[in-house]
Amino acid sequence: MNKKVVVLTGAGGVLCSTLAKALASKGHKIAVLDLKKDAADKVAGEINNAGGEALGVEANVLEKESLERAKNEINSKLGTCDILVNGAGGNHPLGTTSNPYLETKDLKNTTKGFKTFFDLDTEGIQFTFNLNFIGTLLPTQVFAQDMIAREGCSILNISSMNAFTPLTKIPAYSGAKAAVSNFTQWLAVHFSKVGIRVNALAPGFFLTEQNRTLLTEADGSLTARGNTIIDQTPMGRFGEPEDLISTTLWLCGDGASFVTGVVIPVDGGFSAFSGV
Repeated sequence: MNKKVVVLTGAGGVLCSTLAKALASKGHKIAVLDLKKDAADKVAGEINNAGGEALGVEANVLEKESLERAKNEINSKLGTCDILVNGAGGNHPLGTTSNPYLETKDLKNTTKGFKTFFDLDTEGIQFTFNLNFIGTLLPTQVFAQDMIAREGCSILNISSMNAFTPLTKIPAYSGAKAAVSNFTQWLAVHFSKVGIRVNALAPGFFLTEQNRTLLTEADGSLTARGNTIIDQTPMGRFGEPEDLISTTLWLCGDGASFVTGVVIPVDGGFSAFSGV
């Protein structure tokens, strides 16, 4: 893989910080973008201390002006963007139902915080959709301008298992990730004449700070939902951040020069298993 400038959004988090370090280990210059400057600087510092070259940059993926400022700083300090990894994303509790299935008795449940489909908050749903979809679209609008008609440039989006078959309880997140997968295909076609490849990862279940309390108890044992996921994952475990590295390096590298418009599951067989 030729040495390139790689921009990663949401790179202060567990998964994308791992990808940032892996790409840096191949000699690439890394722009670590995150809404929290201290998180971005921490990851960039770890890369620099390991002998790589990285820059921590504060950026809000929902504000084009913020992304433009980030791009100007990256262009002046690292160079022109070659690869964009759209890693920012997440869910919101206000777009999540309390139970996987609606039962008649739920309509009379007055427990504080209990939510049926009818109680879902519009703002929570919009936040989730915007963070995942608009938060992929806007960075692409800003950074893909650097890539036009140049060799070896690509975009890697982060989709999800939810995009194939929606999980219970999280309709907003499932819909948003389905949109990311669809957008990945659309962009791949749209950018096909200007030399930009566009692909996506669809991670299975990885323990992160966002989902840890949903999948594990305080003592580290699995919740009921965590057990269901493991039972539906043929390899019988959650993914480790490092499990995403080889697929990322392939999709971002010259070895995938004729690969565009694909969404690759990295899921331990979850998407292949019927449950029987």
